[in-house]
Amino acid sequence: MKEKLLQAYGLAAAQDGVLLTSQARGCGLSRSNVARVLRHEGWDQLYSGVWVEPGRPVDLRLRLLAVQLRFPHLVASHGAAARLLGIWTVGSCAVELTDPIRRHRSRTPTVRVHKAALGEHEITVASGIRVTTVLRTVCDMLLTLPLQPAVIAADSVLARRRASRESIADALSVRCARRVDVAAARRALALTDPASGSPAESKARLEIREAGLFPESQAEVHTQNGRVRRLDFFFRAEGLGVEIEGQAWHGSRSAHQNDAIRFNELARCPGIRQMLRFTYDDVFRRPQRFIRTVQEALGRLRG
Repeated sequence: MKEKLLQAYGLAAAQDGVLLTSQARGCGLSRSNVARVLRHEGWDQLYSGVWVEPGRPVDLRLRLLAVQLRFPHLVASHGAAARLLGIWTVGSCAVELTDPIRRHRSRTPTVRVHKAALGEHEITVASGIRVTTVLRTVCDMLLTLPLQPAVIAADSVLARRRASRESIADALSVRCARRVDVAAARRALALTDPASGSPAESKARLEIREAGLFPESQAEVHTQNGRVRRLDFFFRAEGLGVEIEGQAWHGSRSAHQNDAIRFNELARCPGIRQMLRFTYDDVFRRPQRFIRTVQEALGRLRG
């Protein structure tokens, strides 16, 4: 038995700690004994027929790997692909995959399988996982997500120049000529801004626009010593500047120090009468208060 277990551990080690029931049986464990023996050894069952070795942290990537080992034809897609590709996502990501042969029947509630055609040119590898390409992923998100998360994802792709607005629009047209949801995807694409610097900035822009306010985005201003700075949002006529903190984007102590220096420089710029600064939580968790604060500041400056 010890030799059989060593062989199973060796197989799992080559697969980032994941082992299929079929592989355990190939090591000599009987069908009736696999579950009992592995549980006794401290293994956890991720899905039917898939195990993870003791002590192995389970994250989104490992779950996707487990599913792909069991069903190699499935391709990570939508929010799961976005997370691995570094595309901005809002909230937690589900284990989402696409079945290009449209035959898979998922029996696991925590695994979401989309049935759709996929060309080889739409598949790449990220972190050892077969995923949809950036272009295909952003199209999937524009077609399936609510407006704000869809725009945030597309902003990420455009800001990092991983695709252009035109190439995304063309891909939507080719793929979705007869789909009714392509109109919503195009509306979301029209609201994107390649200058966005973070998900919080994208969210803030959408909230501001929905409130009927139209400031300049990434507006250039000049400091007292002549340096050019950019404001996240600037109501030039009223002299109101708005800065949005990201989350991971401003996380270190030195980054906070630089932000404070920058904020003070902006506050002293000619033409700026008031500066407002909001956090990630302000924008995502308290959007109504965020908008109300901006509106009240504009009212005072206009009065």
